[in-house]
Amino acid sequence: MEEKDTQNLLFTEPIAEFQGLTLSEINRYLPALRKADDIFHEGEKLEDGLYLADAKEGLSRLPDRSVDLIIADPPLNPIREGVNMGEPKTLSEYYQWNEDWLAESHRILKATGAIYLMCDWKKSGMYHSLISQRFHVQSRITWKILPGDVRTQGRGWNNALADIWFATKSEEFLFHGNMITHSDDEEQQDEVNNFWSDIADKEDSNELNEGISPEIIIRILDASSFKLSWVVDPFSGYGLTGSVAKTMGRRFIGMEIDQDRLLMAMKRIDQT
Repeated sequence: MEEKDTQNLLFTEPIAEFQGLTLSEINRYLPALRKADDIFHEGEKLEDGLYLADAKEGLSRLPDRSVDLIIADPPLNPIREGVNMGEPKTLSEYYQWNEDWLAESHRILKATGAIYLMCDWKKSGMYHSLISQRFHVQSRITWKILPGDVRTQGRGWNNALADIWFATKSEEFLFHGNMITHSDDEEQQDEVNNFWSDIADKEDSNELNEGISPEIIIRILDASSFKLSWVVDPFSGYGLTGSVAKTMGRRFIGMEIDQDRLLMAMKRIDQT
């Protein structure tokens, strides 16, 4: 592996295999940063890519009924902007913030589109209530996380599970290549059950994966999208969903409010 000059690193602490950005990489990716205003202009076509934008603002730039799939892993403790900038949101502010970006998500989804919302057990009930107000909840998927994960911390029983709410814009939606309609008989199929016991955090999971296994993203994309489907991640982090979407031939739009994470995501997806 090529040795890097630590004086030219954006990050002084290496992050897994992505060991920061060299000066030449900063010069490459920083000028290429696009913001919310660049996401879409009337009369133009949507473009793949990552954007430096808050989830609500970024989603608001997308046209109505233009997206096939939304994969969202909202932050546990988003910070305020504007007044008292940098402080954590209050519970009421957090609830309203979630309502706002979910409203935009509903608007941009196609009639047959779906949303997968990832959350820890503490927020799962809140998100079920929120997502039920606008979407048709189809299932709650449960998967394993490693003991000691920051999302599992609590008192008493050590939690080892996390939730993914699967919801659709209507009762007619695409699933594993088929159109599911409201009149279809419900059939239990072991191969597509909602307990993903075969997927768990990896022992070597790192900050770039943010605790989510790539296998989860692969399974979601395989179930609820096709090649060239438009996939949106309003909380892109270090670009896991974008890199998997690119590998699987999907068109991807990601939003991330943290510039450092966005630059790392740009490099990650570029190297996919």
